[in-house]
Amino acid sequence: MNIENAKSQMRKGMLEYCVLLLLKRRPSYASDIIQQLKQAELLVVEGTLYPLLTRLKNDRLLQYQWQESTQGPPRKYYALSPEGEKFLEGLDLAWAELSGTINYLKNNHPNLLEAK
Repeated sequence: MNIENAKSQMRKGMLEYCVLLLLKRRPSYASDIIQQLKQAELLVVEGTLYPLLTRLKNDRLLQYQWQESTQGPPRKYYALSPEGEKFLEGLDLAWAELSGTINYLKNNHPNLLEAK
């Protein structure tokens, strides 16, 4: 298995969670979301982000509003909906469990496989 492929799959699995985390902080438009993800070293292209935003909106996890821009046409700003906030709380719990499991396996039981 190729490590780059594995990393790509891991990033895809985390993208939804990362986008929701960003939108919890403040409403943002797509280019701003991409820039924030780049700053966090999670590289995403528009062709990946827009379908995700549409799906999250269709699932009623996001809402949006158009805002005028001084640099061109109005921009669509996405924000968490009340359903999205509840969903994000569930993802936060799932992440805490998953990261706890990984840390447990990495740090506390290096010989875990030898015990079997």
